Amino acid sequence: MELLTGKIRHYPWGSREYMANLRGEAVPSERPEAELWFGAHPGGSATVGETELIDVIAADPESNLGARVCEKFGEGLPFLLKILAAGEPLSLQAHPSREQAQEGFARENECGIDPTADNRNYKDDNHKPELIVALTDFEAMAGFRPLADTMALFERLGSSEVSRYVSMLEGSPAAESADLRVLFTTWITIPGANRTKLIDDIVTCAALALGDPELPEWMREALTNVVALHNRYPYDVGVLGALLLNKFSLRPGEGVYLDAGQLHAYVKGLGVEIMANSDNVLRGGLTSKHVDVPELVRVLDFESLSDPRVAAQRADAVTTYPIPIDEFKLSRIDVEEAMTLSHDGPMIVLVTAGEAHCVCGATELSIPAGQAAWVPASDPSIELSGAGAEVFVATV
Repeated sequence: MELLTGKIRHYPWGSREYMANLRGEAVPSERPEAELWFGAHPGGSATVGETELIDVIAADPESNLGARVCEKFGEGLPFLLKILAAGEPLSLQAHPSREQAQEGFARENECGIDPTADNRNYKDDNHKPELIVALTDFEAMAGFRPLADTMALFERLGSSEVSRYVSMLEGSPAAESADLRVLFTTWITIPGANRTKLIDDIVTCAALALGDPELPEWMREALTNVVALHNRYPYDVGVLGALLLNKFSLRPGEGVYLDAGQLHAYVKGLGVEIMANSDNVLRGGLTSKHVDVPELVRVLDFESLSDPRVAAQRADAVTTYPIPIDEFKLSRIDVEEAMTLSHDGPMIVLVTAGEAHCVCGATELSIPAGQAAWVPASDPSIELSGAGAEVFVATV
């Protein structure tokens, strides 16, 4: 067991306050801090002492990962753990399946696109299912809203421009996925002049609808979000995509799971995020980064998602987030008294409030908020204490 130093990422949508507050610093950061990576991805490995974690694992995979994990996932850490701090909305995006990632990664390699190039879609050949758990109030857009609800929103919006596009849809429940595909792909490829006209009408009608005190709260949240996105990214196609997505807020401790192909964009807040060990992102708007609409559409899943939130399960001081994949498991512990954490694979212990104390054999570590410890499989258990601390434990 050793201290693990995360790799900070400075993206424009990051925050100068969220991570500084997490660390207990009174002064905001000099630059926006967007993500803090605690993992072993080639694009940004955390470090153990002076050595990158990816090299620590490569030097002795079985000791670090354990026989079970090596046999199932190979000789690399299967997950990537992050702290995500969204001061502004992230891009409208989705992630590929494993098969799509393998094909896309090979295709871009054959085309000679540099792995670090700005126009590179596939940074690796892995899929990227992900779970995020809120540390603060957290706003997000995730998954296509059931079309019946979106049609009700359109009716309340009263936009004649939107109605023109609704006429293209079949409208039957059996055609929901096909209708969502038609509407989204039409809007995301709409010519500039038509896009401007459509968004102007949506924003004008939204302002009128928001003045109605009887407007359902979920509609109010959705339309307020669309107007705010337009103000931030005027006439961006992502504004139109956002109109089709679930918009919701998480309270601290609540989580969202997103599988391959599910369109989403985190809007604002601080959270702990864990995913398969990948950095593959296909973007469709709300960003100055590389956008590849055809590739995004190719990987999208147009099945609606009524509620992407995870039904968390709590037993004593431990909250778990059941998800349908094997690469990672995330638990949140509200430390009340000393307890033993046992495992047969790699484990990362991340502290997000207070200070935790970890003991493994003769090694003792005090871990403040915003820092983490690497626990290899060769250390099968640790003693965790530190009343009042909040700790996230990532395992396979």
